[in-house]
Amino acid sequence: MKPLRIKFIAFVPILMLCSCLSEDPKGQIKEDEAYASAKDISRDLVGTLYNYIGGNSDSQGLQGTFRGVYDWNSMTTDEQMLPTRGGDWYDGGFWQRLYYHTWDSSDDALYSTWCYLYKVVQLTNRSLYLIDKHRSVLTDTQYAQFTSEVRALRALFYFELMDMYGRVPLVTEYSETPQPSAQSERSKVFDFIVSELQEALPHLPEGRSNYEGEYYGRITQPVACFLLAKLALNAAVYSDDDWTDSSQPQGSNIYFTVGGQRLNAWQTTIYYCERISTMGYTLEARQADNFIIHNETSKENIFVIPMNKVLYSNIFGYLFRSRHYAHGSALGLDSENGTSATLSTVHAFGYGTDSLDTRYATTFFSDTIRVNGKIVLTGTGDPLVYYPLEIRPDLTGSKYEKVAGARMSKYEVDPTAYSDGKLQDNDIVLFRYADVLLMEAEAKVRDGQDGTAELNKVRTRAGMPPRVKASLDNILKERLLELMWEGWRRNDLIRFDLFHRAYDFRPQQAGEADRHTTVFPIPQSAIDMNGKLKQNKGYESKAY
Repeated sequence: MKPLRIKFIAFVPILMLCSCLSEDPKGQIKEDEAYASAKDISRDLVGTLYNYIGGNSDSQGLQGTFRGVYDWNSMTTDEQMLPTRGGDWYDGGFWQRLYYHTWDSSDDALYSTWCYLYKVVQLTNRSLYLIDKHRSVLTDTQYAQFTSEVRALRALFYFELMDMYGRVPLVTEYSETPQPSAQSERSKVFDFIVSELQEALPHLPEGRSNYEGEYYGRITQPVACFLLAKLALNAAVYSDDDWTDSSQPQGSNIYFTVGGQRLNAWQTTIYYCERISTMGYTLEARQADNFIIHNETSKENIFVIPMNKVLYSNIFGYLFRSRHYAHGSALGLDSENGTSATLSTVHAFGYGTDSLDTRYATTFFSDTIRVNGKIVLTGTGDPLVYYPLEIRPDLTGSKYEKVAGARMSKYEVDPTAYSDGKLQDNDIVLFRYADVLLMEAEAKVRDGQDGTAELNKVRTRAGMPPRVKASLDNILKERLLELMWEGWRRNDLIRFDLFHRAYDFRPQQAGEADRHTTVFPIPQSAIDMNGKLKQNKGYESKAY
């Protein structure tokens, strides 16, 4: 079976996909003709679903766009912020609410993200329904392959829904007139996702998803194993149906059936991480090699959003959003002068000390900025200097208003990018092997084993001194240093019971009362449309 490659399916208009939901739309061939062969089904019911991994408008796509999954998982943490800079970036207080954890159920972006994730769930349900309906044109092997890939993709989107919103409706049947559905407990959704991925895994292709070719950008066995490792690592969080109290199940007492064995959550994480290690993944010589303009040959990247400024409409807007205007102009692109690393982040990297982490230089634009060896000048003729230690949530009136903060630099700048730099050729990295090693190190420590070797593989590649012994504290710090800007910080802080705590500039009384913010509220607009939905605990009042 050779599924359609992303380069072709990226041209399928979304409107065409939506119109296919009609039984017999005008101007289109009849359904029996549309799905008359395995090739048709692979292309139109499996391949087209990957149009929705990336996006080109707000709250669409898993990464690359604004006010969606990535921002809710990053701007709410101690990793990065979008400070108000005078008349720029107040945006009705949206970014301030994310940083201070004062969002509420009326936030439009939260509802748009909910709608995006459920739109893809509905499309996967539709694909499974139609594959079943036209099963007669498929061999048993083809049927297993196609349905497993769609189920795994649906599991990915349920993972995002469960992780963000906690208790969500678990809808697995397709209907053109869907009925309101009640929420399932978070633990039930978690069990469903794990089961779906485990059942799909043997039928998924073994090939690499990040290489250009047959499986480029698609869910393969290593992608599913990564998700299963991540689910098991967070099992104590996802099995907790009351995340507002101070108690939580222990991962050592949560069991999975894996490879005919009964393993606890930490052992399960180790199992899937080691399985990925046998699939040919390894660390690149330099971390930066995973983010170069043409990174399709990375030995480390596991799952990516394919990018091509000529062929695809997916955007990557985070470099554009972060750089100063003069910086963008010097690159021949454009910029919005926004996102910066927080104060605690630059301190974690050792900025201003003799122990600066080597990854600082490739992770951030900092201090005096040069492009092609020349100092960049601002509109006043002064050198452009970023001041990492002057960052604040509100810089209005500060002399550093436009230049405070270390800026995003992890992806190599594509000087030939289109659309002000947002249409680039660098694939967006979602999963990579360094994360696998850090997950394995953490799982081993939590299970009473030694994770030092895995931790030090990542540190040694970075040119940093090895740790004498891995601990949960130095693993969490390493995850920040290694995975900065990659969208995992909220997930990590919740697992370490730190997300609801105060950091940098949040009120110091933040603590136990904020524990409900480890999930987001069910959007009020969704509740208004579906009377069976109940608001998450702690968000019952819009006045929160």
